[in-house]
Amino acid sequence: MRYLPHTPSDRVEMLAKIGASSIDDLFKDVPRAAWLNDPVDLPSHASELEVERHLSALAAQNMTASNVPFFVGGGAYKHHVPATVDYVIQRSEFLTSYTPYQPEITQGTLQYLFEFQTQVAELFGMEVANASMYDGSTAASEAVLMAQRVTKRNKAVISGRLHPHYRDVMATVIGKSDGQLDYAPLLFGQDEDLAARLDSDTACVVVQYPDFIGQPNDFSALATAVHEAGALLIVVVTEVVALGLLRAPGDMGADIVVGEGQSIGNGLNFGGPYVGLFATRQKYLRQMPGRLCGETVDADGKRGFVLTLSTREQHIRRDKATSNICTNSGLCALAFTIHMTLLGGQGLTRLARLNHERMIRLVTALEPLKIELMNEHFFNEVTLRLPIAAAPLVERLAARGILAGIPLTRLSPSTDFENYLILATTEVVTDADIDQLVSALAEELSEAGQ
Repeated sequence: MRYLPHTPSDRVEMLAKIGASSIDDLFKDVPRAAWLNDPVDLPSHASELEVERHLSALAAQNMTASNVPFFVGGGAYKHHVPATVDYVIQRSEFLTSYTPYQPEITQGTLQYLFEFQTQVAELFGMEVANASMYDGSTAASEAVLMAQRVTKRNKAVISGRLHPHYRDVMATVIGKSDGQLDYAPLLFGQDEDLAARLDSDTACVVVQYPDFIGQPNDFSALATAVHEAGALLIVVVTEVVALGLLRAPGDMGADIVVGEGQSIGNGLNFGGPYVGLFATRQKYLRQMPGRLCGETVDADGKRGFVLTLSTREQHIRRDKATSNICTNSGLCALAFTIHMTLLGGQGLTRLARLNHERMIRLVTALEPLKIELMNEHFFNEVTLRLPIAAAPLVERLAARGILAGIPLTRLSPSTDFENYLILATTEVVTDADIDQLVSALAEELSEAGQ
């Protein structure tokens, strides 16, 4: 039975209080043409068992990443998440807690956020990190806004090898302000000359590491040019596992480093919720969006944690808010911290090496097919140029039970890219998965006369 707390007399009294004669009066501003004349065409009711069976049947139609060879990346990666992570985050004190409005009372929450900040800062090679953001794309957009505040300029130069979804989110966020976005084109076979786009209005340059096609680059020279122009370098990391092997962005001169933390502790989850990472230099601390947890001692000299900086739009200092990010991805940040703690520094390096070795195995297995590899270097992701269109090939391979990456046209719809395919491997990809993909690719190319 539906729970309807208001009795008919309750409703009459409430309507009289606001001067309405009937419930229909509440909708008088909605044109009659937009009203439904009949009930929605849905089953009126069903038992819990019937609903469960129906939804299970719908779910069974999905081809899941856990059940087939899976080579999809593009900013969201399937990694093994230890059972310990889910066990700990489901403890009631973590699962039910929310943003600490009386922060000093929630010492446990503050402590894990403090540890999270420490891990992110060390990963990125930066001095300070915040207590997380919604996801990588919004963190990247907030980084551009922060650079505009710091430099008092409004132009952002955006690499053509930044994830297209991140570019789209920036267009939405920055497009509502006075900011100007200068998009470089996506190029293959040549280096980007982003320094040539710098001018006196440039607030920042945004690059991805490893980039959208899977290639890690050294941005040290670019950082020097950006700083000489009085701008900031923003580095976006969508696959944080790569930092177990690659040089930290901060060591290359980055001023702001942001990223997506999904790869550590968080499953694919059909696209979310994820966790945004944000770190910067100490001198820009007060322009950093979000919240910052700090360490202190109480009156008795005991170690404690506090919400050090929190100029958010909800708080008493909302007139000084650096963004309208009104919460953090607390549970996802905790999952990140637990997994990172379980790994440790050496474990992260071993995990990164496994990812890279899996891609070496795949690239080696593809060599007999004479498929062109567009990466000069790679971590766990590569872009291939096939002799046939990638999108229909991916659909045919899916029918064979193989999720074979992302056609570039799905993210950058241009006929110039119709033969490009992005493949990713992680530690969960087996030799048998690779052999199955390569065999199916060989058959498809043979049938196409290639």
